[in-house]
Amino acid sequence: MSIVIGETSIPDLPLFFSLFLTIYLIAYLIVFRNWKPLIRPEASSCLISIFHGTPAVILASRALFSSRFSFSSANTASQNTVLDFSVAYFLTDLLHYILFYPSDVLFIGHHLATLFVFLTCRFLVSHGACAILGLLILAEVTSACQNAWTLAGARRNDPEECRLAVRVYDLLSPPFYAFYSVVRGVLGPLFFGKMVASYARGEAEGVIPTWLWVSWTVVVGTAITVSILWIWNLWIEWFRLRQDKKVN
Repeated sequence: MSIVIGETSIPDLPLFFSLFLTIYLIAYLIVFRNWKPLIRPEASSCLISIFHGTPAVILASRALFSSRFSFSSANTASQNTVLDFSVAYFLTDLLHYILFYPSDVLFIGHHLATLFVFLTCRFLVSHGACAILGLLILAEVTSACQNAWTLAGARRNDPEECRLAVRVYDLLSPPFYAFYSVVRGVLGPLFFGKMVASYARGEAEGVIPTWLWVSWTVVVGTAITVSILWIWNLWIEWFRLRQDKKVN
């Protein structure tokens, strides 16, 4: 699918990639220019994540509700547009990690694996977007809260902003942790289980090769497991700090 500007038809993916790259550069060079060099890249990454997360949830929801839901159905034009939108975001953020955090193999690996799922769904088989966009909604619905929490956390050690940043971080932590736990720890695994069960019953036979849906299963299952471990460790740290405050 492409977007028509005047008499020129521009493919979605290059257009969206240019959009996210522009937002990143504006964030890095203008919006966060006075932030410490150490946290400017992270803040810029958060900004493009904000521009991706909630819009992706809205666009994906509209694309799913406008057609019959099936884990193995053919992709619609609107679903492919959402896939292009997310591919563009992850490509931009992948470049960010390669440039500024080349040793962060966990996030680089996560982005590469996510791109594999999106790109194969979009271009290789052109089926299964309902499953992938359902997972995308569950992954990004916490994005706005998480990015606000991350930005506040990044500013906690800044002498000028420390007090406000600490307050915001402490205020956001419990509701964010709770929201994230429900989505990633309950709703995500439930949806994932239904997707795997559908494919295991052979409902994708002839349209999504077994090796591909198994690959999707490994990628998504690993991502869900890592997310649960991450939020579990955050809860442990939060309760530990509360206990230390009571003791002191």
